[in-house]
This record gives sequence, C-alpha cells and structure tokens, in this order.
Amino acid sequence: QWVYNILEKKAEADRIVHENPDPSDGFVLVPDLKWNQNQLDDLYLIALVHRREIKSLRDLTAEHLPLLRNILQEGKEAIAKRFGVPGSQLRIYLHYQPSYHHLHVHFTALGYDAPGSSVERAHLLADVIDNLAVDSTYYQKRALTFPLRADEPLFKKFQEAGKV
Repeated sequence: QWVYNILEKKAEADRIVHENPDPSDGFVLVPDLKWNQNQLDDLYLIALVHRREIKSLRDLTAEHLPLLRNILQEGKEAIAKRFGVPGSQLRIYLHYQPSYHHLHVHFTALGYDAPGSSVERAHLLADVIDNLAVDSTYYQKRALTFPLRADEPLFKKFQEAGKV
C-alpha cells in the first residue's frame, strides 16, 4: 500500500526527485528510506513504475522496453541534476526475488554495497533491456537463481517440498 500511496502522492510527495507521469511508460523516483540523503557515498533511490500489473522481472517483455529505457535514462539524468552523481557512478538494478511485488528499480552509488546488490539477486537494468531486446520472453523462460534466508516463508515452502 505504501507504494500506491507514493504513486498517488498521498505520502512522501515532497520526497519525489523525478516523475514521468505517463501511465504506461512512467515512474516516480524517490530516495530509499535507508538513505538519509546527507552523503552521496550511500546514495540509494528507487524508481516505482506507475503500472500496477508489472510485479517483477518475470513479467517483463519487449513491450516494456520504453518504460525500462525511460527509467534508465531519466533516472540517471535526474540523479546527475539533483545530486551531481553521473550515471557512470551508479549501479542500476532490479531484484529477483523482489522484496515487494510491484516493479521497482534500485539506483545506488557504485561504491555502496547495498543489501541485495550482489550478483545472486541483482539484475542490471541495462542487461535486462538488452536481454528483452533480443528475446521478448527472456525472463519467462530463463532459470533465475536467487538466495533465500532460512527464515523466509519461500525457503520453508522449498523445505516442505523436499527441494532443499
């Protein structure tokens, strides 16, 4: 619900760094709550897409390329303008599995070791765009490996099914 509150400007409207209002290919860029915005070493922003039916990386197809390209380009430009950090100094990625099921993209300072930014869980947005440009159904077909903590409900389901 908090994602929808941000998108509908019922919460955190004053924290919006950038918005593309297009209902299909637009998004809102906000600082992550983990970032205090006082230093750039741990810069961390999140792009939340306006489209509610896109839950995760698995839902993406070539149809979503304009949206993803907007996030990549406009997100980098907005961060450079507001914080003076060039796109070359950003790590821009999606999580799989995501912590919540509404498509969002992470923007972090390249030197910041943000939680979940490691290779097992993070998929670079530029790579996602390239993969979808080659094969529209890439993420519906590809096996995706991801780590799970022992206390996560999904891990318990794998245990119950005898898969771990």
